[in-house]
Order: sequence, then structure tokens, then C-alpha cells
Amino acid sequence: MNDQTLDCVELETGPQPRLCIVWLHGLGADGHDFAPIVPELGLSVPARFVFPHAPMRSITINGGMRMRAWFDILTLERGGVEDVAAIAASAAAVAAVIDAQREAGFPAERIVLAGFSQGGALALHLGLRYPMRLGGIAALSAFLVVAGQLQREAASDRYDLPIFLAHGTYDNVIELPFAERGRDQLRAAGFAPQWHSYPMGHAVCPAEIRALSVWLGQRALEPGGAPGAS
Repeated sequence: MNDQTLDCVELETGPQPRLCIVWLHGLGADGHDFAPIVPELGLSVPARFVFPHAPMRSITINGGMRMRAWFDILTLERGGVEDVAAIAASAAAVAAVIDAQREAGFPAERIVLAGFSQGGALALHLGLRYPMRLGGIAALSAFLVVAGQLQREAASDRYDLPIFLAHGTYDNVIELPFAERGRDQLRAAGFAPQWHSYPMGHAVCPAEIRALSVWLGQRALEPGGAPGAS
């Protein structure tokens, strides 16, 4: 486990939030990056959004430049070497953020783990392995990491876990076939991700935000404990 404490941006859309969304930013961004999306989602139930800042680290494909990142990108070759140690360390650090929200009163089934690009990849990785079953995972413009260990490491109660995947058909950063391969690997492993594609690049679009809003609203209405429950 990682003893690093991540600083976070926190926003609440109303009193007594029913849902907690822990949202992980992409490579080179920070926790402020997706805060503006909160009012655009227009959730019908009050929610708490937690946007952690990734640590600063050197990124190999960017000539060793230091920036906020959940793990190093060693190569652009799909199927190439992955920074498994940093993936595990960042997963542990984000797990501690989730633990803190549980301690604050949110039961695990009222916590959704979301992320964009590299943050979405980490959300998928951790959400399928976190010790308790979360309310769902949303991965936007993302990809699957450490795919070869998925069936061995994923918890046995995750196969029906709600998973929202969305990607741009014109994405030239995380190309669509790479994202589709991750989707297909999830399906082959027994999961049932909900797939959305949009005519956009490496970004988000209004139609995607509307679909995500509906999906998040469903997570808030599903049976489960209310905040404050043990």
C-alpha cells in the first residue's frame, strides 16, 4: 500500500449528498480540470464530487518532463511495457481517498469511481479490485491497463458492476481501436460495460455528459445504504 495522501478538490451540489463521485483527471492535468463539469451534469440528487490531484512524476514519452500523472507512459506501442509499480501505488493512494469517504459516511455502494484518459484507466483498474463493491465505474476516453491480470485479480462480486465507457471516434491520443480492445477484454472476462461512442477527439461532449448524468442518477437511486450508514 501507499502512504501518500492525495490532496483533493471537493464540491457538493446540495446538502446531505446521496452519492459520492471520486473523479480522476488525465495526464498533465490536475483535480481542478473536471470541476466545471459538475453543474453541466445537472444531477437530480445532491452529490459530493472529489477530484484528487495525481502526484508529480517524470513521463518517459514526454522526454522525462515532470507533470501530474497516475503512472508513467513508457511507450505509445499498444501492448508495450506498463508502469505496473506506479499503477499499483496510485491505486493504493486513490483507495485511501475512497476509504476516507466511507469513513465520512458514504457506504461503498454510494461511491462511484470515475476518470478521464489515464484517470479512467486507473478508475477501471482500481474499481474492479477495491476490497468493497463500489456503486459503479465511469471511464471516459480511457483504456485498460494490466489486462492480463484482470480475471485473476478482480473481485468475484464485480461481474455485474455498472461500468460506463465512452470514447471519441476521432480520438488520436487514445485511438478508438485501443479503447474497443479494452472494452472487449472486459466483456471476455465476464463484465458487461455500457459502451458509448461520440464523433469527437480526446475530449468530452454534451451528449456524453447527458448520458453520464442519466447513468449517475441511476446509481443514486439503486437499492443500498444511505450516507451515514455503517
